[in-house]
Amino acid sequence: MTNQSNVKAMLRAGEPAFGSWVMIGNLAVAEILAGVGFDWVAVDMEHTAIDYRTLQELLCGIARCGAEGLVRIEDNNPVVIKRVLDCGARGIIVPQVKTREEAVRAVAAALYPPRGIRGVALGRASEYGASFGEYFDSFNDRVLIMAQIEHFEAVDNIEGIVSVEGLDGVFLGPYDLSCSMGIPAQFDHPRMGQARETVKKAVEEAGKVLGIHETRPEAEAIESLLDEGFLFIGCSIDTVFLRTGAGKLLEGVRKLRGR
Repeated sequence: MTNQSNVKAMLRAGEPAFGSWVMIGNLAVAEILAGVGFDWVAVDMEHTAIDYRTLQELLCGIARCGAEGLVRIEDNNPVVIKRVLDCGARGIIVPQVKTREEAVRAVAAALYPPRGIRGVALGRASEYGASFGEYFDSFNDRVLIMAQIEHFEAVDNIEGIVSVEGLDGVFLGPYDLSCSMGIPAQFDHPRMGQARETVKKAVEEAGKVLGIHETRPEAEAIESLLDEGFLFIGCSIDTVFLRTGAGKLLEGVRKLRGR
């Protein structure tokens, strides 16, 4: 077991870490995305029917294929965070963090004492206890903790959120953020631009990591995000890859009918 996860080391060195997103709770899908070569793959438990048994299977497959398994948890709840990490997740993305207090609660739930309150278990994460000492001693420095900023209240409180010790960075959620502002999916709206700049400035001044999820499977969109200062970037979703690839093929196939 290494002292620090590769993704966290990359981010600390100022290098981009590219990942992708799993919403289809199937091992093959997770292994395909991890096997492509993404640095990390996040399993979405907030907006899917994926349960803990399936999560553990997916995390095994992701690790086996060379990527780091992260989880967007369903709720900022210490029991949820503990169970996800016990399954072997290398980091968490916490949804709907709106205040400094909520960020403090998430970090405390993820870290072992004396820095946090995470309980001890001899589960998969520590090889069922076989490497518990090493796991316990190094975990607090290895785990990646990202707070999802997806509400206008979070933008208003962003300086307090990014000041929390142990929080690695924030993960901007443009869709929910725009909805909370009454301008759903209007990403070019001036208010969205202002909110984005407010978040970026606070993150940069705090020395934290700036992350975002780009749902479009386009390298040009990712390049633009890099230029903007994002380092932790989710590259599309399994469902979008499937729909886009199938749709593109079908579009071409339909043209063959008139040959």
